[in-house]
Amino acid sequence: MWNELELSKMVDGGVPFPMLSDPAGKIGSMYGVYSEEDGINVRGRFIIDPDGKVVACEVLSPPVGRNVEEVIRQIQAYQYVRENKGEVTPAGWKPGKKTLKPGPDLVGNVWKEWKVE
Repeated sequence: MWNELELSKMVDGGVPFPMLSDPAGKIGSMYGVYSEEDGINVRGRFIIDPDGKVVACEVLSPPVGRNVEEVIRQIQAYQYVRENKGEVTPAGWKPGKKTLKPGPDLVGNVWKEWKVE
């Protein structure tokens, strides 16, 4: 309901990834975000790769909103590194920007290779 009534109006074209509804709290309980006391899931976001591995999560208390653009950026980064083995995306990376290749030469030299844009 949140996606249909709210997010679809905030994100052009709607959210470009599947979202899950969990009114009974079964899945929220498995991920530790279901509040028995309130009978609701707290704001939890989990990025799960195609192999079923949780690669990122964020849990926020109800008064603090999430940043949908950051979620989309993270999904794009996970997709990129999955397709481009051996590369990593630095903080704030966006599609088309420079990536890094980890290795001994990079240790202590990230600042030379990457600058916040």
